[in-house]
Amino acid sequence: MRSSPGVPFCPIERSLQVVGERWTLLVLREAVSGATRFSEFRDALGVAADVLSDRLATLVRAGVLEKRPYQEAGARLRESYHLTPAGEELRLVLGALQEWGDRHLPIEGGPVARAVTRDGVPVHVAFADDACAAHPAPEVEFVRRSPPADWPGRRAQPAATKVAKGLARPSTSSTSASSSPPGP
Repeated sequence: MRSSPGVPFCPIERSLQVVGERWTLLVLREAVSGATRFSEFRDALGVAADVLSDRLATLVRAGVLEKRPYQEAGARLRESYHLTPAGEELRLVLGALQEWGDRHLPIEGGPVARAVTRDGVPVHVAFADDACAAHPAPEVEFVRRSPPADWPGRRAQPAATKVAKGLARPSTSSTSASSSPPGP
């Protein structure tokens, strides 16, 4: 468990420290699509080399990507970037962003991509319980708890909250809520 000074209690806030920048999510989009080489990312995104280097380094430090050496005939040794299991899990985040964008920010001509199984069956991102039953997003609540009393940087906490549909409301729980941004 990470509890050192400066580490946010909220997992959304911690996650955003890794993937919360636009270029980072676009690098991940390309990695999920099969890009592994610096030049592939740069050419697909049109991003400045220094920005791309920084985003790749962030993802490697966070364990989202791993570097692997490769060498083409007559060329110097280089490194490619590959999704780790943690990086593969971010497919769900990208899928959710894609579906949200297609639904709420549509473009003429419809979606430019869709998620499908290896057999070509369309799939959608959903909340599922431990028995794999899907639940509509409006029926899902994020219930927050307070950080432990010894958490570095702990601040005074308001009453416990359940966050649903982006709105906080008082909870009947006896625990108190995190002062981090709303979320699980």
